[in-house]
Amino acid sequence: MTMCQSAEYALRAAVWLAAHPDDKVSTPEIAKRTQVPPGYMSKVLQVLARAGLVASSPGRAGGFRLTRAPEGISVLDVVNAVDMLERIRQCPLGLKSHRHQLCPLHRRLDRVAAMVEQAYAETTIAEIVAESSPLRALCEAG
Repeated sequence: MTMCQSAEYALRAAVWLAAHPDDKVSTPEIAKRTQVPPGYMSKVLQVLARAGLVASSPGRAGGFRLTRAPEGISVLDVVNAVDMLERIRQCPLGLKSHRHQLCPLHRRLDRVAAMVEQAYAETTIAEIVAESSPLRALCEAG
């Protein structure tokens, strides 16, 4: 399973904001630090704001911040705000004989999707920021 680009960008923004909790960060600054085109980042931040994950303050000293503590925001929260993680609930081929249950292929694919969903749900933005590693998230960007 791959993640759409918007979800990747949303996660970059959430991680950046979590790493700078005392700052209200402008869209251009977030875009620069996360290496996302500013116009695209603006749209991603709007989606995150509609989902209640970020809030913006207008004006010269304004900017974006997370609305909750990073410990209370899961990767799944961010991903689902931008592009709902889809499970296989019915036959993607629309086969009548598969109407009431998934075939072995689609059942296994759905199991993988369930594992990804669970891993995203169990991982918080705070854990990503705090993870002990020789590499820090988004470190080269600033």
